[in-house]
Amino acid sequence: MKKRIFKSLTLIVLLLSITISCKDSFLNQPATGSLGTSQLLTQAGVENLLIGAYAALKGNNAWFGQPTNWVYGSVVGEESYKGSNSGDQSDINPLTTFTATATNSYLAAKWTAVYDGINRSNAVLKTLKQIPAGGISTSDIDRITGEARFLRAFFHLEGYKVFKNVPYVDETIDYTLNNFNIPNDQDIMPKIIADFDAAYTSLPETMPNIGRANKWAAYAFEGKCLLYQKNYAQALTVLTSVITNGKTAAGTKYDLVPKFRDLFDAGSENNKESVFALQASVNDGSGAASANGDLVLNYPYGGNSVVTCCGFNQPSMDLSNSYRLGAGGLPLLDGSYNTGANQLSDIAWQTGASSVSADAGPLDPRIDWTIGRTGVPFLDWGTYTGPAWVRASSDGGPYTPKKYDALSADVGKYTDGSSWTPGYNAVNQYLMRFADVLLMAAECEVESGSLINAMNYVNMVRARVQDPKTWVRISTAAGKSDWQAYADPSITSNPAGNYASIALYTLADLTFVTKANARKAVHFERKLELALEGHRFFDLVRWDETTKTNTNGNPDNLEANYLYNSSLAGAAILNNSFSFKVGKSEVFPIPQTQIDLAAGKLKQNPGY
Repeated sequence: MKKRIFKSLTLIVLLLSITISCKDSFLNQPATGSLGTSQLLTQAGVENLLIGAYAALKGNNAWFGQPTNWVYGSVVGEESYKGSNSGDQSDINPLTTFTATATNSYLAAKWTAVYDGINRSNAVLKTLKQIPAGGISTSDIDRITGEARFLRAFFHLEGYKVFKNVPYVDETIDYTLNNFNIPNDQDIMPKIIADFDAAYTSLPETMPNIGRANKWAAYAFEGKCLLYQKNYAQALTVLTSVITNGKTAAGTKYDLVPKFRDLFDAGSENNKESVFALQASVNDGSGAASANGDLVLNYPYGGNSVVTCCGFNQPSMDLSNSYRLGAGGLPLLDGSYNTGANQLSDIAWQTGASSVSADAGPLDPRIDWTIGRTGVPFLDWGTYTGPAWVRASSDGGPYTPKKYDALSADVGKYTDGSSWTPGYNAVNQYLMRFADVLLMAAECEVESGSLINAMNYVNMVRARVQDPKTWVRISTAAGKSDWQAYADPSITSNPAGNYASIALYTLADLTFVTKANARKAVHFERKLELALEGHRFFDLVRWDETTKTNTNGNPDNLEANYLYNSSLAGAAILNNSFSFKVGKSEVFPIPQTQIDLAAGKLKQNPGY
């Protein structure tokens, strides 16, 4: 059993489903009337409500609402195909082609999950104010207030990223006062920033449990929000402070973990790189309700799979080619990674080949901890053989995601056997990690600071995977597996790919000499480092890099990625007509059910 971060979580979720669950309208429930009980008006009561607010991070539906955003960030952002086959979870299809309507079930579930989390956070703040004087210490009031405001800000940010024009709801909203129909006619980002800033001020560095948000998590998210405002100078001040002084909730200074793979291992979670993560637990009597549920559909479909379900979120052809290194060991920032011999050998699967050899060209080592590809060990499961591992390569290409999959050796230990699939595992899902902070700071340095500092931040991230001990290995020792060779450098082995040429940026390569080139390098590094972690579409939108004619002149943009991917896979879903409309498609339509319930206060997003 994995150690629990918060105790009694399952019971609290059940209680909250009765007292403050989100119904058809995002606020249309008498939450406050259910909370005024002697049991809740104590420190123990409000602490339990706070745990329930954290529990809302798992979403009201584990496949649709969670903030991992593999659908809204990764699939829509063209770093992955929907996968499986075209008919399975078909409401994802119009999201990926930018033809979704306001009746899309995924959007309805996302909205409900966002406002359920906001409602639970506000219930904590309301209840805290009702506790009799002397019933709770000042320091605990500050901490609980900070955590609740952090969570409220986080959930609002989720709504902002997906829908943008959403109502801001605080604890003054009360069903009994009939003030719950709130318009969405104002930019709520300043209020989100204010909540994160208040959380930074009132939260301590170290927390009672390591899975909770602390002051530095709040400040890191404040920096991210400032990026959305393009307030690069202020964001740089905030993010520099996080880099210089930031610590985890356990009191460990933020840093990169030495091995990239360790980031996604349940045995090394809540490490020094974890700024804030969705906590996962298994074999705890919850029936897998506390496990990593949002990614359970994203295991391989066949082949030598230890877990065979369900083939979604397949890494795209564009993403895989992005790991190709140029002659100097650096990424191909000119877009040529999708041309000619730069394309990975796996492209042959999509053009009718009966067999494909492992790619021999130079590659960034992160590819083989991110993507299952031909001829490379898939963790400790065996060698990946291409389309045999996927459901329909015509729909999703030949790859499968790898980051959040459990080891074969961990089945039963870090996977849950009490539900319909052992794919429910105990691997935490990052909502922010330190590499993300470094790359956001690099972005700020490009736009308002120093190109040299930006280069240094990017190089910090790249340097981690220059070490051969971090590479996927193929054993050459009799009786020793490939995974054993990775874990034990004394076992003779070869790298699983041509990784040795990966390089750091220098002034001699001229990338960080001009702002335009430096910007492309930082943006591309986020693509490589944070692939399949739900960021890509939101990054492309805030960079205004959605079309080939983007003002940054970046050849690596959403339209180019879409057209390349659609030429190789996903023909039943994607097509060669890019339907994205600037000024509309950057956000999704607000669910029609919410507009219908809002008494005319909610207005639909422009163009829908």
